[in-house]
Amino acid sequence: MKSTLINLFTAPFFIFPALFKGQPTSSIHQFSANSIEGKIIDLKDFKDKKIIIVNTASECGLTPQFKQLQEVYDTYKDKNLIIIGFPSNDFAHQDPGTNTEIHSFCERNYGVTFLMMEKISVKGDKIHPIYKWLTNRTENGVLNSSVKWNFQKYLIDENGYLVDVVSPWKKPNCEKVINWIEKK
Repeated sequence: MKSTLINLFTAPFFIFPALFKGQPTSSIHQFSANSIEGKIIDLKDFKDKKIIIVNTASECGLTPQFKQLQEVYDTYKDKNLIIIGFPSNDFAHQDPGTNTEIHSFCERNYGVTFLMMEKISVKGDKIHPIYKWLTNRTENGVLNSSVKWNFQKYLIDENGYLVDVVSPWKKPNCEKVINWIEKK
């Protein structure tokens, strides 16, 4: 009986982890990063805007998500949405190019006009501070996550707080993302 009670009480922590998210303790607005053109971008300039942060790669099976990201951006950019792409070569070396090559590839093949940043590391010892914040509950106050693959999407609210993480295998225009964008 005792083990059954313990299982009844602990099961929700494993089955419904999203129900047990913490509360935001800091904002992404504290960070800055370099755009793919080398310009310093201060994320506090995006206060009052929803932000989707996504790690990208140019030679991945998920690379066509650039098209959906651009479509989402075109649809919602005038409704306070910012999309920020961070190229990364962390998964199977699928973004080996230089920043210039990546920028040219994104524009030429997908018409990307959303903000692209310099190539960074999204995991490991050289993890960029923004991704350290995104993936570490002690920093963001909300949840721990690990970047599973290219095109994992982090949803940031208008106050700069982490709201949720969307799997790399879910398209940027999936119901979860669109419902979040449209939610007032």
